[in-house]
Amino acid sequence: MNHSTPTPARSGQTKLMFTLFTAIAAATAALAAGSSLLLSLPVWAMFVGWVAFFSRGLTLRDGLINLGCVLTGLAVGMAAALSIGALSPSLGPWALPLVVFGVAMLVVSLRSLRVMNNLVAYFLGLIAWFAAHLEPSLESFAELGGAGTLGSFAGWLSHAIQQRLPRRA
Repeated sequence: MNHSTPTPARSGQTKLMFTLFTAIAAATAALAAGSSLLLSLPVWAMFVGWVAFFSRGLTLRDGLINLGCVLTGLAVGMAAALSIGALSPSLGPWALPLVVFGVAMLVVSLRSLRVMNNLVAYFLGLIAWFAAHLEPSLESFAELGGAGTLGSFAGWLSHAIQQRLPRRA
């Protein structure tokens, strides 16, 4: 059994509709990337938010939950960076694995939450924090959080516009 993404022929879409669907995603991504530049936000971090939107559920509510998990992941990442810095003088190279163990225990445990239980989105936030190599501060959180929020909004906007297209043409 083939579990790949449906092709236009298999899904009943015409080539025109397939192309239009794709163009909407591309145009929205381009608009979000340009907006990131204008706002001095890292474009790559905007795409973290975009991916988070599509990580689970495709409603505005799900997108907000996913974004909340990303933002929480950023905050946990910032706390982890502060903890590593505080523990390094006494633990040396053992500070990193100790903090990672604690963070992983916390984040993986969040899967038990009733609503905010998107592990992928939590880890996207953690990845964004550590990939950015920023000093822990509210400004750094706002920069990455703003970029992620822009990306999540762009993902939702792209999906919302695509849903207005006719199912068959």
